[in-house]
Amino acid sequence: MVRGIRGAITVPENDGDLMVEATNRLLEEMIRKNNIEPDKVCSAFLSATNDLDAMFPAKALREQKGWEYVPVMCMQELAIKGGLEKCIRIMMHVNTETAQKDIQHVYLEGAVVLRPDLQQSTN
Repeated sequence: MVRGIRGAITVPENDGDLMVEATNRLLEEMIRKNNIEPDKVCSAFLSATNDLDAMFPAKALREQKGWEYVPVMCMQELAIKGGLEKCIRIMMHVNTETAQKDIQHVYLEGAVVLRPDLQQSTN
């Protein structure tokens, strides 16, 4: 069965190195908390808010060992007035037998405000 696993993190400024570092941190947490293996990933969508244009967040995923064949797409997040700034989001589609209620979505740094109801996923 395919399940969607979500994650988000904010970065302090529009800097490519900071974006890669934050995206890697988010990916590592998503992988760890959900026991994700690259061969089980159908695809991953990564988005960044319009104030983050220093690099493609997918670059971080491509640097992960074993992830070179995972289909990935980057896009710009909708620019909603009052929305969270400097935010990178990931939606990963994974083949898993884990029940929907047991999926661990990950929200880090300023992104914890996006889903306060998922407190078990925050650090």
